[in-house]
Amino acid sequence: QVQLVESGGGLVQAGGSLRLSCAASRSIFRANAVGWYRQAPGKQREFVALITRDSSTNYADSVKGRFTISRDNAKTTVYLQMNSLKPEDTAVYYCSYYPSRGYWGQGTQVTVSS
Repeated sequence: QVQLVESGGGLVQAGGSLRLSCAASRSIFRANAVGWYRQAPGKQREFVALITRDSSTNYADSVKGRFTISRDNAKTTVYLQMNSLKPEDTAVYYCSYYPSRGYWGQGTQVTVSS
């Protein structure tokens, strides 16, 4: 059974930080990679970051140097540390397989005020 529970979103001023968490089922953690994605109002969902089983990472150009993805295998949880947030980072953030395979949780809202 695939389970994804995202948390940690909120309202923050530009330049601030947030740490998102994704509690995932073991089936996702056994996959080759887990990803964070986001969807801003009126836009398509987009890739943000991924982490592989051996903890290799990759990031979208728009967040490189500001966001850090990590994983805790014992807790089957993936994190997204977001620093230097910008208003354009405002979106609902989701985690899933990478590639997603169409499985999505409820997401967590991140709102960055200018």
